[in-house]
Amino acid sequence: MTSDRPLRIACVTETYPPEVNGVAVTLARVVEGLVARGHVLDLLRPCQADETATGDRPVSVDGLLLHRLPGLPIPGYRDLRMGLPAARRLRRLWRIERPDIVHIATEGPLGESALRAARSLGLPVSSDFRTNFDAYSDHYGIGFLRRPITAWLRHFHNRCDATMAPTEALRHTLADQGYRQLHVVTRGVDTERFQPARRSDALRAQWGAGADDVVVLHVGRVAAEKNLAVLSAAFEAIAAQVPGARLVVVGDGPQRGELQARHPDVVFTGQQRGDDLARHYASADLFVFASLTETFGNVTTEAMASGLAIAAYDHAAAGQLVEPGVEGLLAAPGDERAFVAQALSLARDLPRCRAMGRHARQRAEGLGWDAIVARFEAILRGTIAARETATAPQTARSAVA
Repeated sequence: MTSDRPLRIACVTETYPPEVNGVAVTLARVVEGLVARGHVLDLLRPCQADETATGDRPVSVDGLLLHRLPGLPIPGYRDLRMGLPAARRLRRLWRIERPDIVHIATEGPLGESALRAARSLGLPVSSDFRTNFDAYSDHYGIGFLRRPITAWLRHFHNRCDATMAPTEALRHTLADQGYRQLHVVTRGVDTERFQPARRSDALRAQWGAGADDVVVLHVGRVAAEKNLAVLSAAFEAIAAQVPGARLVVVGDGPQRGELQARHPDVVFTGQQRGDDLARHYASADLFVFASLTETFGNVTTEAMASGLAIAAYDHAAAGQLVEPGVEGLLAAPGDERAFVAQALSLARDLPRCRAMGRHARQRAEGLGWDAIVARFEAILRGTIAARETATAPQTARSAVA
């Protein structure tokens, strides 16, 4: 049984720090938490741009066993790489060092290989639903592929023994689409790093903002799936009525050049990391996030922990964590007019905005990672136990025969 003994967990992902995205950051916190709880972690991911594959011998890094596998750049995602099919290699590895469970964080070629290898060896498999790839198709001119992508994702996850979703709302949506064995594991936030005390008047001055000017912040990939046209519409309304207001966009992506040319007064900082990112959050006043493709949206919790009021759609993390009128304002998904009006109403009332920011910080303080890692571990143990129970009668029959 696995009730209390340390587990050997093979974690398979296409992305991991130092890559900067929600999947990489949150998965790293879970992995670190599992290592701290005494588990043995084999992390399998594609080589990043400046790395070489480790072959069949892992490298010990930060308490885990890192397996760097061959990968290729992802078109349009300069800093990301996808894994290559590797089912034969994974079967060979897991026959030598058999894990208690395989956890698959991403549904790319490497994740599919891991699922096939684990299934062939009779290993229990858990997975994350972290990215709405089917929703992305509408933003990249391939909306006609949305239904087959949805069908493939459902087929992938239903071959797993457990699938973890970050919100109860998403769990309901996936269940309605025919997904099975669903569990909710929300996301935490580092409240030591992201906090109002990191506010910097010097940084605000670089942006051209005085102490009483409203700084509107957006953090995320500068790409079509983030619904940036609605962000632009909201800030245009704010700029027309709030003298001195500034929009700061943190992040990089394929639409950055186009947006910079169209909006020369907007501050584009590029990608920020660590404490620099935390200073950017804390030095703003209002976080405006129009994306409707998030499964969660870690940037929302980072903004809340940094003491920012939230203007967003009633979706993903904002829909789960923001009480309208307390930590921010929410518009019905897709209601652009309401979204713009609510962002404007917050920007026009800086004292109210800052009061909501204080409430947002208080809400974020309850989102520590320890409880989330414990929940994750409990699901892994339950998945292993369920597989052991399901296979026990077969083993008994074989022994009798």
